[in-house]
Amino acid sequence: MRDHYNLEKLIKILPVLARTAGGYATITDSEGRRLCTFDWNGTEIKDLDNQIYDLARNAGQQACPLIGVSQIVDQADAWALPIGEYVLACSNVERLIKEQKFQDALIKALPMIAQVAGGEAVIFNDLGERLLSYYSNGSERHQLKGQVSKQARQAMVSQEPVVGKSFSINGAMAVRIPITEKIGFGFNNENAVRQHQKLYDEVKKFQNAKYCFEDIIGESEVLTKTKSMAKFVADGVSSILIYGETGTGKELFAQSIHNASDRRYRSFVALNCGALPASLIESNLFGYEEGAFTGAKKGGSPGAFEQANGGTIFLDEISEMDISLQTKLLRVLQEREVVRVGGFKAQKIDVRVIASTNKELNDLIADGGFRQDLFYRLNVVQLKIPPLRERVGDIGLLAKHFMHKFSFSFGRLVEDIDPRTLKLLQNHAWPGNVRELQNCIESAMNMVREESTLLPEHLPLYLRQGQKTLKESVIVEIGNEELNLKEALSGAEKLIIQKALEMAKFKKVKAARILGISTATLWRKLTEYGMEGDNQ
Repeated sequence: MRDHYNLEKLIKILPVLARTAGGYATITDSEGRRLCTFDWNGTEIKDLDNQIYDLARNAGQQACPLIGVSQIVDQADAWALPIGEYVLACSNVERLIKEQKFQDALIKALPMIAQVAGGEAVIFNDLGERLLSYYSNGSERHQLKGQVSKQARQAMVSQEPVVGKSFSINGAMAVRIPITEKIGFGFNNENAVRQHQKLYDEVKKFQNAKYCFEDIIGESEVLTKTKSMAKFVADGVSSILIYGETGTGKELFAQSIHNASDRRYRSFVALNCGALPASLIESNLFGYEEGAFTGAKKGGSPGAFEQANGGTIFLDEISEMDISLQTKLLRVLQEREVVRVGGFKAQKIDVRVIASTNKELNDLIADGGFRQDLFYRLNVVQLKIPPLRERVGDIGLLAKHFMHKFSFSFGRLVEDIDPRTLKLLQNHAWPGNVRELQNCIESAMNMVREESTLLPEHLPLYLRQGQKTLKESVIVEIGNEELNLKEALSGAEKLIIQKALEMAKFKKVKAARILGISTATLWRKLTEYGMEGDNQ
């Protein structure tokens, strides 16, 4: 009679327990045989009577509470509790069903979320793995499906929203929000960033200076001091001469100085003095009148100084300028006026001059290759850009910056750099400096498949295996007492170029990429060393 009373009492509890738990509640005997079962709506499910519930049977046999899974609905959690000769069991099926309905609704709403948020909207699982994503225009994005985001994983583990940088576009921010323990979603402000960048580019279109000091990546002491000095002199009017090896970012500094000055809303005009012959440099610098030479445009054309009036002119590779043009340039700087080729009328100009060189101008002056008075005009403020080998600590920051840049372009989610890869990068001499590093990371990103970490095998072969060969190629035998430092350096440079040509199978564009220099610079050096005919 006592047992019958207990069973009736337990059966009365089942509807309340099922509703509270949001699932099924059942009472079984000690063998796990279902005696009575209710769902979360309070309805008795007689079809389940006498069925064996394994979790309840195990709990009855072990005489202890157990946690397991529902035998009615897959993936639903359940528990079983022995009470005398019976076992009370309950599951959370309704919660699972509600979660699935919510997930279905979220998937349906994802394109709308993307549109309202103005960017990409993503659903991810408990591992941070992308399950589904949409652009703001309603189209599904397939490139990064299956990729794992560390920040999404962090949000799921902590069950707290995580805000951080978006992986889709540089400058965008994203939020990752856990919805349940198994699913979360995120979105970014990609559209706003793109629109802002487009507006910024429109403002900069006429002056062609898109970089600011914030774009110069690095935290090393030597770079920080250089940036501080550049910022300090940016508001001045004096000419600036920037020294730096090929690929160190001399134009990046020139543009940043312009954009930090009062002239930032006026034109920024850049001219590479080593890329064109003297005749073309002259007409590009000073402009020309109609009929000045064969092929001259009707009405003539303004030169770089006229185009930069009120703004800044950047003369890259000033050391390569022909000596006759140096004389004309000196006059422009002294008189602050320019006369077009084939013309007679002088036009007043207000232009700040920033020049750059990768050569020591004092040596050129001593050899008669550069005017000393022009040097004094240009070298009012001297700025030296440190080579990458002098700021090894910045290599990791730069590599990650380029890696994230190319990750979006290539649709590959690569978030980390393997320590072995970083060591290889830090041990390299980087004769082509930051430009060479950027080319190296771009090459490596082309080799990535499903990996989320940049590995040594992704790096270019010359970086992994060619270091010893390149080092051997710069050994110069100094057996002649008359061989000076300049000749030794020239010999070493010639050997390095020869080795790069061999590694590139004498393809000039590829050799220039290996050296981290422009093709025009390579051709100039080949001509200088009498190597322009090297093809075997």
